[in-house]
Amino acid sequence: MIEERINALRAYIREQNVDGMIISKLENIIYFSGFTGDDSLLVITMDEAIIVTDFRYIEQAGSEAPDFSVVRQEKGLLGKTAELLKKLGIKVVGFEGDSLVFDWYSKIKEGTGEELEFKSLQLNTLRQVKDREEIACLEKAVEISDKAFDVILKYIRPGMSENEVAVKLESTMRELGSMRPAFATIVASGVRGSLPHGTPTEKLINPGEFVTMDYGAVYKGYHSDITRTICVGKADEKQRDVYDAVLQAQLLGVSLVKPGASGKAVDGSVRKYLNERGYAEFFGHGLGHGVGLEIHEGPTLSPRSQCEALVENMLVTVEPGVYIPDWGGVRIEDTVLVTGTGRKALTSCTKELIELPV
Repeated sequence: MIEERINALRAYIREQNVDGMIISKLENIIYFSGFTGDDSLLVITMDEAIIVTDFRYIEQAGSEAPDFSVVRQEKGLLGKTAELLKKLGIKVVGFEGDSLVFDWYSKIKEGTGEELEFKSLQLNTLRQVKDREEIACLEKAVEISDKAFDVILKYIRPGMSENEVAVKLESTMRELGSMRPAFATIVASGVRGSLPHGTPTEKLINPGEFVTMDYGAVYKGYHSDITRTICVGKADEKQRDVYDAVLQAQLLGVSLVKPGASGKAVDGSVRKYLNERGYAEFFGHGLGHGVGLEIHEGPTLSPRSQCEALVENMLVTVEPGVYIPDWGGVRIEDTVLVTGTGRKALTSCTKELIELPV
């Protein structure tokens, strides 16, 4: 798989008319080399694949990235990288303009002199279509978050704080094999449900309140992302209507994920449905995003999406929400794989309204 990724990168390098590429973003270092250490850079040309690192990671780099040469730096990563670029005779080098911090860029540029031209490139799009190893890791991460939901349903009760729920979710996922939480876990109950990114507090969960939980696992570096909203006790008429609107919107969004669909079109259809239900004004974010080595990747499903056509083996979340100030909110989210003929929702736990006995 690494060889295929490097070949795709080299094709991109050739297309962009650069002689080589400096890779600084950790997720891209992992993707193109398999090396998981930090404080390191990759230098890739049409003929060379090199990891520049220090004493701490020499053995690890050799083990994790056997197809790469390992260059040890002793007096500074940036200076050694500049020295290497000159030694390789590179005239035009690509770098990740959205990742390489300005000070690092300046020091590498200063170390190479005026004769070397730098060109800002975007590598993240090369990771949008997943290979079978990535899909297997993502399926495992989703499985962990699914199982954690089953556990939390037996755990939540009135009088429990949002923080307690978050701790239980995260500890359960660790026990099931997650490396860490995929992002800052969201638990928002009652009126706090109107906060799309409502991080947990010491607020106590009361009978009759919705509880929205947005969380994820990380398996071998790959992230899952799930949101479920449940009711602790019996839902009232308005709660049922809002929940049904979000559920039907979410099911619609999942059904529209398929090869050839554009990110704007999928988002627009769901937004139109919520408008028909009278809730579009309370849906203020995009419908979904890619997941992988990062929790937020391309492609996106949103009014500003640049994805003209989904293709097989892309993954996206589908996560409509309604957030009503001084009332609360509902969000439902699955991770969905684009297949050759349609889609497969990797998230499998129920989306029907759950009313926990109190």
